[in-house]
Amino acid sequence: MMYLAGGLRHLTVIVISLFLATTAVGAEPEVDALSVLDTVLETGQLRIGTTGDYPPFTARDASTGRYSGIDIDLAHDLARSLGVTPVFVKTSWPSLMDDLAAGRFDVGMGGISRSLKRQRTAFFSSPYHRFGKTPIARCADRNRFDSLAKIDRPGVTVIVNPGGTNQAFANAHITKAQLLIHDDNRTIFQEIADGRADVMITDSDEVRYQHRLDPTLCATMPGKTLTKAEKAYLLPRDIVWKLYLDAWLAERTLEGTIAAAFQKHLGE
Repeated sequence: MMYLAGGLRHLTVIVISLFLATTAVGAEPEVDALSVLDTVLETGQLRIGTTGDYPPFTARDASTGRYSGIDIDLAHDLARSLGVTPVFVKTSWPSLMDDLAAGRFDVGMGGISRSLKRQRTAFFSSPYHRFGKTPIARCADRNRFDSLAKIDRPGVTVIVNPGGTNQAFANAHITKAQLLIHDDNRTIFQEIADGRADVMITDSDEVRYQHRLDPTLCATMPGKTLTKAEKAYLLPRDIVWKLYLDAWLAERTLEGTIAAAFQKHLGE
């Protein structure tokens, strides 16, 4: 006990010394910067960055400008939890990280995959969905493209949207097939249906959703994925804001709100 008491006295001296060193005469007292959470509550607005081109998570109606999808429903719920108005900010996959860094939105929502590259400059919420990359092609060709080895061959055209994890996967694994970059994610699957491309490797949720829209397009590796990954919400480096998002996600997961959003848009 005497040894413990002596150790505590020694620790106390160290703490006091550090405190005095950081509060020396003439030193300016530090003032904590406002959290994103404080700013959202003060302004009464939650700015949600979303691409609007990635159903079932986010889709923008060109005629009305309205957004819909799994993450759009959840964005409205997040805003309600804060008692503020949601404001949707158009971003894109190539500009997503730059827009976040420039402070154009408070949270990125819309089927965003967690990645170490993105994690270098941003925070992510806790994951709310797990998925993987898998191929989609015309149903008549599903046996032709039922493995990555069969896809990555000369004479095959693999189509991909730029700037996201789909392109990162394609760049890393497609070395023999032709890689076709298509800028408009809203029309990319029509390129496959019309025969201008053969196959796309994308998120398993998007494959299921596109098959519902166009039954002539099929997963070529049904029930299997080439990767394992997670969806989460993209955040600035603000631990207070992240803790709120994580608490909201945990509560909505327990209540079944997350599952209900997937059920509504994917019929699962």
